[in-house]
Amino acid sequence: MIDLSRFTNRRIAVMGLARSGLASVSALLQAGAEVLAWDDNADRRAEAEKLGAAVTNLATADWSGIALAVWSPGIPHSFPVPHPAALAAKAAGVALVCDIELLALANPQARFVGITGTNGKSTTTALVGHILKQAGCMAEIGGNLGMAALTLTPLGADGIYVLELSSYQIELLREARFDVAALLNITPDHLDRHGGFDGYVAAKRHLFDQLPADGTAVIGLDDETTRGVARALGRGILSRGVVGISVSRPVVGGVYVDGSIGGGRLIDARNGSARTILDLAEAPALPGSHNWQNAAAAYTICTALDVPAEAIIAGIRSFPGLAHRQERVAVLDGVTFVNDSKATNAEATGKALACYERIYWIAGGRAKEGGIDALAPQFGRVRHAYLIGESADGFAATLDGKLAYSKCGTLQEALAAAAKDARGTGGVVLLSPAAASFDQFDNFEQRGDRFRDLVKALASDAAATVTGGAA
Repeated sequence: MIDLSRFTNRRIAVMGLARSGLASVSALLQAGAEVLAWDDNADRRAEAEKLGAAVTNLATADWSGIALAVWSPGIPHSFPVPHPAALAAKAAGVALVCDIELLALANPQARFVGITGTNGKSTTTALVGHILKQAGCMAEIGGNLGMAALTLTPLGADGIYVLELSSYQIELLREARFDVAALLNITPDHLDRHGGFDGYVAAKRHLFDQLPADGTAVIGLDDETTRGVARALGRGILSRGVVGISVSRPVVGGVYVDGSIGGGRLIDARNGSARTILDLAEAPALPGSHNWQNAAAAYTICTALDVPAEAIIAGIRSFPGLAHRQERVAVLDGVTFVNDSKATNAEATGKALACYERIYWIAGGRAKEGGIDALAPQFGRVRHAYLIGESADGFAATLDGKLAYSKCGTLQEALAAAAKDARGTGGVVLLSPAAASFDQFDNFEQRGDRFRDLVKALASDAAATVTGGAA
């Protein structure tokens, strides 16, 4: 477990007792800290009490002897309305930090990579971790993705932590330092939690405040907001360590993708010449320009960590993809089955539709505001749509007269129909719902797992048919 002995015999508050909060409680107790824990959910309080924490209502507690508050990033502390415990802590002058801060303080010899952005940060984090591990590096992946920070393996000077960071986590960083920090893109999101768009940008921008002067900042240049961040950093002490990446334009002194030929050529233009590194058509788990940005960021990050280019290229080629994000589940009789269950809105689904031709599209669930109207420019790629869930009637109204569709009701019925229609076409059966999952599933992961299981059943049935025929 992560060594938090610096907090031995100190009184620490932990506010929020979901996965990362309970991991913080456990690590602090093992280090000999006195832990005051609270969550507005009684079941979570009971879990902390079982671990040995003193369950204490932090909204009314005496904060005078508390050294630090480990704050769950999901709980508002400023906007739109601060939790009463946050007001009490701030009034007592107690700092609010997240578990990422504790991880960094406990492992000062390790190297740290922080990756953020409105979109793409999970895939980029997973890709960087994959490249590092394939290259033989000691690396741990976590943060906003996967394991809670304080459940990761302790690493020394040879180790690298690769952390996906949300805006909520970044604004709770104080002393943590990152050797490489990457900002992929910024579009409006979580505006209520940051008091508006400027506050959201400031939270993302704060990641670069955690870089030392010899650190490397990797910044996407495909939206005006991030270009502004890059310009500001370029005038400061980090100017020599700012590397721009793009999938829409050449970047002198940076890394970019030329999408005019094939699957997109990854080009490194940092050393006075533009060298083609890799044709991204050789990375089947990274289709589309949004994934090209992920690849460009991962390549740049790993070069900053001194990973040899050939090892990075091998890692990009072998990357299996991230579950539920354009995950290639199987290829059956020339038809590719893709699980993009994470696409819970039209913007995300539009990126998936842009990646393929001859699409047999499974869509629907609990509709988001705006539905799928914005996807009209991509309808020409779709051979047939198979509509499921609560949104089936609404989506059908949008598609009527524009492309062929069937209202299937369930995912199982939709997949069976899509697989039958796609047979022999060389097309793609794509689950990219453009809707939330909560009408039929607990979450998008459960929906994607169900799709994967159904496809595997199809593969088993096909294998059984072939075997039976041969007999």
